[in-house]
Amino acid sequence: MRSLFLYIFILVSLRLVVADSTDFNFEKLEPEPQHKKVSSLLVKYLTNFHYQKRAVDDSLSSELYNRYFEKLDPSRVYFLESDIAKFEDIRYKWDDYLTFGYVDPAYEIFSLYEQRITERLTYVYNRLEVPFDFKRDEYLEIDHSEAPWAKTTQDLDEIWRKRLKNEALNLKLSGKEWDEIVSTLIKRYKRVQKNVSQFQSEDVFQLLMNSLAESFDPHTTYFSPKIYDDFKIQMSQAYSGIGARLGSEDDFTVVKEIIPGGPADKAGSLHEDDKISGVGQDDEGEIVDVVGWRIDDVVQLIRGEKATKVRLQIQPAGSTPGAQPDTVALIRDKIKLEDHSAEGRIIEVTQADKVFHYGVIDIPQFYSDFEGRNAGEKDFKGTTNDVRKIIHGWNTDTLDGVIIDLRRNGGGFLNEAIELTGLFIEKGPVVQVRNSSGRVTVEWDDNNEIAYKGPLAVVVDRISASASEIFAAAIQDYKRGLVIGSQTYGKGTVQNAVGLNRFLPHTPEKLGQLKITIAKFYRINGGSTQHVGVIPDISLPSRFELMDIGESTEKNALLWDQIDPVKYDNYSNIDSFVPKLAVRHNLRVSKDVQFAELLESMDEFEKNKNKKVLSLNESERKQERETAEEEKRIAKEKEKDQEDLPILESARILSDYILLSDS
Repeated sequence: MRSLFLYIFILVSLRLVVADSTDFNFEKLEPEPQHKKVSSLLVKYLTNFHYQKRAVDDSLSSELYNRYFEKLDPSRVYFLESDIAKFEDIRYKWDDYLTFGYVDPAYEIFSLYEQRITERLTYVYNRLEVPFDFKRDEYLEIDHSEAPWAKTTQDLDEIWRKRLKNEALNLKLSGKEWDEIVSTLIKRYKRVQKNVSQFQSEDVFQLLMNSLAESFDPHTTYFSPKIYDDFKIQMSQAYSGIGARLGSEDDFTVVKEIIPGGPADKAGSLHEDDKISGVGQDDEGEIVDVVGWRIDDVVQLIRGEKATKVRLQIQPAGSTPGAQPDTVALIRDKIKLEDHSAEGRIIEVTQADKVFHYGVIDIPQFYSDFEGRNAGEKDFKGTTNDVRKIIHGWNTDTLDGVIIDLRRNGGGFLNEAIELTGLFIEKGPVVQVRNSSGRVTVEWDDNNEIAYKGPLAVVVDRISASASEIFAAAIQDYKRGLVIGSQTYGKGTVQNAVGLNRFLPHTPEKLGQLKITIAKFYRINGGSTQHVGVIPDISLPSRFELMDIGESTEKNALLWDQIDPVKYDNYSNIDSFVPKLAVRHNLRVSKDVQFAELLESMDEFEKNKNKKVLSLNESERKQERETAEEEKRIAKEKEKDQEDLPILESARILSDYILLSDS
């Protein structure tokens, strides 16, 4: 009798919550007067000044049409096939619409989106009145983004039943009872409801303008006045964070980049593509479920006073879908220039019964004290000055070589990459830059100083981008050293930010900002670093190769091409040694236990990544989770031993080169 009473109490309580939740107050949004001007201005500016001289025509209109729906409903779980068909007659009209500032159709589509959100949330609240059968054998399609649009409301109901059951099962496996599960999911979807209700006209306009901007390339972006102002305010406030750039994918907050020198980078417990599902304050604060939250709300929850603790509940990148989430604790801090400076150390390896000593310089970012440089200070804080000090602090006569570690280095100041190259070559060209009008300029190192003339290796990975690629490419082209690791990111474009009010000075409203791609980098051999990046002389296995990371994974990324090379001298015939070095490296890796363990973990990672469906049966899912937990525990133990593996193998490769060249 007590159980029956409890069930009835929960059911009544739930219905009261549902009744409150179904009070939808989505405002009908319409364009603001300035949107007409901004739309026309962006079309003109993009067609005239973007590096890719692309016409705003029917082809782009069709792309924009698809992209706008994709931004609203990336997993295809709200709109019906008939909704897409309803607006099909305007698919090829967006070029004319936006040129003349007519943006009303975007608001009509958004209004339908609000209607579909209402229907889905109503289904969610009603469906939670009845517990799920977790003994039933059925499966959820993990990625629904490429699936056809649902034909009927009943089809969508079935998709959402499984989605909701999966969320409920995750909570059940984490130890929650049905009433707690319902409470958590109701709160989660009320947050989704709140997010949609907070949409303003400017938000819809920004979605549309970015559907246009991203049709040119993924790095061209429109920032609404609100987003731009919020960013400036956040940057000026005395708050600290975790040192990570976050983004949104479906209902999750995803780690897009770890900032060198920040708390996340120092802790090493948060990585690119990790999904954040909860945020807690200090040691005892409740972990707040943030699935379905707006990204700016999640950021505000993560930010806080310096030296305070924040706990993140995460689904690690590449982990088994449905696995038990991890909890990582980070101490908030501001990122200072000295926290992501170059650091040097000496390592020792034995090769062919001979001991070799190498200086390793870790460069997390190409940084520079801009004010100090402009003030003419000789000893200003910068990558090149710091690396020079490290090298001069060593007794290079006792070193067999130097290894520059650019793994996870996402770039930074171009001039620092040029000047750093100059520490290892005499003066000469380093990189070519071609602008949108086709004019090519060559950036030179004019300093005759060479800080180090001995054997050199540059270690890179898939995260190494932009300025890192310029340095690595120059070392490779000059045949000054070996490039070792994995294919780099392939970010070979240059962006510029322009405030739109400068073009319409008499407009009283704020018009926002456009970040636009205006130029492209080319190696001194004529090849671009864009899309392809830098291909290493010797490849090392890396998990990043299996992740959707890099310019080639971005939609509409500019492609690789080449221009005329510039005149430069080779420093060696090091490339002629590469085939023999590769043979020795491959033989060594095939017998190395640590590399075998790394390759095994990569196989497991790829298997999890390629998993298409997820069981909704409790016992099967529990077994999968337990297996995944054990695999994760073993992998973490092995990772400690694998941390310096790429550097040690790079040292062995450099040792092979020295032995071969001496013979």
